[in-house]
Amino acid sequence: MKLVVQRVKNAKVEVEGKIVGEIGKGFLVLIGVTHIDTIEIADYLAKKLCHLRVFEDENEKMNLSLKDVAGELLLVSQFTLYGDCKNGNRPSFTGAAKPEFANELYEYFCKKCEEEHSIKVQKGIFGANMQVSLVNDGPVTILLEK
Repeated sequence: MKLVVQRVKNAKVEVEGKIVGEIGKGFLVLIGVTHIDTIEIADYLAKKLCHLRVFEDENEKMNLSLKDVAGELLLVSQFTLYGDCKNGNRPSFTGAAKPEFANELYEYFCKKCEEEHSIKVQKGIFGANMQVSLVNDGPVTILLEK
């Protein structure tokens, strides 16, 4: 799994002109799933994400987590994170998991963040053409993968 984590002041995702997910302060996370990912990898990354300390404390040090700042998550599936451009200019997406498996692990990951780590979660729609808007805070962008 690959996660592109962006610290945001707010973010939303729209499908066909309708907002399907929207958050205030928190993380917009683009999630890519590959065919060798497992539940154990999803568990590890969910814990890492929910405890990631990149929000500023009273001393302006990045020292606080989502829980510490009552932050939210907007989780968006994105198979193009596994785009491979090594051979030519047109990406190959053979590293991305098949849609059924990817959706199952994506939904598991979302549920894990919300239920086990008690973080408010909003989502995009798996496989849909989505328009994502955000106000990146910092900007702070972190790549997480296992």
